[in-house]
Amino acid sequence: QVQLVESGGGSVQAGNSLRLSCAASGRTLSSYVMGWFRQAPGKEREFVAAIRWNSGGTSYPDSQKGRVIISRDNVKNTVFLEMTSLQPEDTAVYYCAAGRYLVQNSTMYNVWGQGTQVTVSS
Repeated sequence: QVQLVESGGGSVQAGNSLRLSCAASGRTLSSYVMGWFRQAPGKEREFVAAIRWNSGGTSYPDSQKGRVIISRDNVKNTVFLEMTSLQPEDTAVYYCAAGRYLVQNSTMYNVWGQGTQVTVSS
């Protein structure tokens, strides 16, 4: 089973950047895609970005494109999420997840990390 551990969260001021990391261990060939989601209290879990492990193809929602970049290091089995121009509305727990398909629905991802808190202040 794939195990995912997020890191890199913290508190930043609006306008700054942050890079999150997701270390994957025990990854199998069936875990073709790594995704990032976020969830704030009382809010629906929201898709942020996803990447195909082998090809590096990416998917972003229109609301995030240009502000976030997802990348992966296949040697280190690590996926990164670089976020720029952070705003208070970006405050949430950020989760990485593994799945088979490059989709934006959280229900299509099978394995989830514990999450890392990102807090953006004005």
